[in-house]
Formats: sequence, structure tokens, C-alpha cells
Amino acid sequence: MATSVSEGRAMHETDHGGSDGGGAEDDDTGSEVSSVVNNGSVISTVPDRHGFLGGSQYCPDEKQLVSPVVVLRRERKWLAMIGGWEKYMDKNYKKVRERCRKGIPTSVRPRAWLYLCGGHLLMKQHRGLYAQLALQDGDPRWVDDIRKDLHRQFPYHEMFAQQEGLGQKDLFQVLKSFSIMNPEVGYCQAQAPLAAFLLMHMPAEEAFWCLVSICDKYLSGYYSQGMEALQVDGDILFGILKKVAPAVYKHLKKQKVEPILYMTEWFLCVFTRTLPWPTLLRIWDMFLCEGIKIIFKVALVVLKFSLGRSGVLKKCPTMYETLEVLRSPPEHVMEEQFVVAQIQRLGITEEDFEYEHKRQVNKRRANQEKDKARRQDR
Repeated sequence: MATSVSEGRAMHETDHGGSDGGGAEDDDTGSEVSSVVNNGSVISTVPDRHGFLGGSQYCPDEKQLVSPVVVLRRERKWLAMIGGWEKYMDKNYKKVRERCRKGIPTSVRPRAWLYLCGGHLLMKQHRGLYAQLALQDGDPRWVDDIRKDLHRQFPYHEMFAQQEGLGQKDLFQVLKSFSIMNPEVGYCQAQAPLAAFLLMHMPAEEAFWCLVSICDKYLSGYYSQGMEALQVDGDILFGILKKVAPAVYKHLKKQKVEPILYMTEWFLCVFTRTLPWPTLLRIWDMFLCEGIKIIFKVALVVLKFSLGRSGVLKKCPTMYETLEVLRSPPEHVMEEQFVVAQIQRLGITEEDFEYEHKRQVNKRRANQEKDKARRQDR
């Protein structure tokens, strides 16, 4: 990490701010659900509650874990909290964090995310800037790369299913505008799923400023050339794993499985490519409140309970089998209630993050000095 886990990337204590789904066959009951074939895959003509028509994220039978009465009560609390946002963040941050951990109600989630990440402040400070950026042509190099990636972003979601539809057009404008505003970073493929995910929940301008905030504060240095910040965080993750799951740590170390081989997509895409949708939404509620440490904790849960189950390590004699397990974690390990509960039970403190951060930074600095000395001796 370019800065410490607790200080960098939006620790808001001090910041104000599967398988393709198929539809039911037509029958005499008048059911509105049917299915069609799209590019060889069967998809439903009726989206699930998140807008998916098929693919691994399609979940038409999602369970309602919270009663409507509780949801309504939480909505009222969140609306009141947003109405006095600066006061809550200054004097009652723990209450904000507690409510994020319980899950933000769907109806207020877009606005809550905008406030949690500080996007609303950026919009206010740079009024009209997004509209100006959207009118510019952009660097042809980045524009070409962005266009190539548009169709890859959640193609089974109703917002992005249509080639050159409104969703893809908004996605293009958000990514192009970001590349213009941040010429040193430009465009990185991992930004596309983040932008698409945000666009599913809010208008383009709000999604843009949320993306800017996330990349600048939460994922600082992740998309720079060489991705050194990501490599450092991979080493931090591996160091903390030794405390959380010693047997898994020893297994990965013995097989010389570098963290960058399994955690890159998790961290760069903030699990948008990995977790089931209900779980992902809960994780983002916490991530935008508490920062990158939430992504560390999710990664630790996945590592611990994917490889740490009885008999799994014996079935992974080589790096190949080990990485296959981590690419496709067991379904129960990814379930919303399991992941959220296990995050709270990890027992990892701010001091653990701080200690491991300092240790890895010093270790990397010492190795760089040794390499420099060796080159000078030649």
C-alpha cells in the first residue's frame, strides 16, 4: 500500500466524506416468465431483482433475509443520517459503521454510497466538470481499449445486454472521462467492472465521481504502471494469513504460490467478478465505509474456508489444483450471511494491519537496496 491500511484509501474515521439461468417454459397458466437463446446461452426474459437475465449472477429465487418492517425502519434511519451527514461522520462514525455492517436498504443504497465514498463532495467541488469531460474525444489509445471492453461487462445484465445501448454508452463516457482526468493512469481493464457496477445503482455523473474517489482513496496506486501498491498489499495479505489460517499459509508458501496469482482480480475489481450479487452488495456497503481492510478480510475468509476445509489441501498436490480451488470457491463460502459473519470473527485488528504493513514495506525497501548494491558491484 502507498499508505497504511488504516490511514490510506478512505478510512472514514477522519474523512468527511454459475451457470446460465434458464426461464420457465410457456404453459397455460399465463406465466410471464419465458426464456430465449442469446449467443448460445439460455437467458430469462424477466430479470431478477438486480437486473440480471442470466449468467452466473442470475438469482431469481433470492431469499429475503430482512423483514419489510425492519427494512422500512432502516430506510428512515438512513434518510435521517444522510440529512445530517457531516455531523454523523464527525461525531457518530461508529453508528454509521454499524448500520453499514447490517446492510444498507436497497432504496437508499445509491445515495448512501455516494456519501460514504465522498463522491457528493467531489461533485460539488467540480460542478459541471463531468459534462465537459464527456464532450472531449480522449486519448485514442485509451478510447480504443475502452471500446473493446464494453461488451465484456456484465453482458447478462439488462443495462448492458444491448450492444451500443444506453448502458454501454454511459459506461464508455465514464471510463473515457476518467482517463482524461487521470492521464497518468489512463485506463485499466479492472476499472470497467467497477464503473459498470456503479452505473447499475446511480446516474453516470454520480458513478463517475464515485469511481474517481474509489480509485484515488481506496485503491490508491493499484492501477499505476507496475502495480507496486497491489503487490505490497498481496504481501500484507499473505503475512496476515499466517495468523488467520496457519495451515493454508504453510501450504501456499510450500508451493510458492505468490499472492499476485490469486488476489489480483479480487482486489483490482473489488470482488465484482467473484462474489454472488447479494454478498457483493453487503461487502460494498462495508467497503465504502471502512475502506480497503474489508477487501483484505473477505480475501482472508475465502482463503481460509476454501483451502482450510478438511481434506482439501491433500487434494491440492500442486499449484495448479490450489489455484483452481481459489478460482472457484465453494458456494457456501461465498454466501452473504457466511461471509459477513466470518469477517467479524477474524479477530484482525488495526494494529495487525499496521504491523504487517510496516514489516512488508521495510522488507521490500531492504530487498531493493540489496539489488541496488549488487548492480553497483558488477
